[in-house]
Formats: sequence, structure tokens, C-alpha cells
Amino acid sequence: MAAVTMDQQTTPDQHIAGLRNRIDEIDAAIVALWKERASISQEVGKTRIAAGGTRLVLSREREILERFSAELGADGTQLALLILRAGRGPL
Repeated sequence: MAAVTMDQQTTPDQHIAGLRNRIDEIDAAIVALWKERASISQEVGKTRIAAGGTRLVLSREREILERFSAELGADGTQLALLILRAGRGPL
């Protein structure tokens, strides 16, 4: 990740505006990826059920929870739970 630094010709307000613009760009990317991930996850579930499998694969969900937790701590666990729910719906 590249740091966004303020140069000497930039005012604090301009710097903040630039940072906020970048945050908005990141947020848009997160939303797009969230939607794509949920759609793919729903397709996996439909395909698994059509093939005679179970609706959920708890070992897979545990793997995702552990990955997010390892990277982001407790907040990662909460984020992973929301992401999983978006893909499979509430239990």
C-alpha cells in the first residue's frame, strides 16, 4: 500500500479532500467486490445443492473465519461473518 503524503504546495483541506476521495474509491471497490463475492458464493451453494450436497460446508466457513481473524483480529471475525451471511443468507 502506498502512503498518501501531503506535499508543501497542498493545504491541509486539499490533502483531506484527496484522502477522502481515495477512501470513496476504495469504498466503491469494496462494495463491488462484496457483491461479486456474494453472487459467486450463492452460485457455489446452488451448484452444491443441485449436486446433492449440503447447503453449508462448515469447514469452509471456519477456514474463512480463521483467515480473516488471523489478518484482522476480532474485527476480522465480525467482517467474515457478515461476508459469509451475504453469500449464503442468514442461518
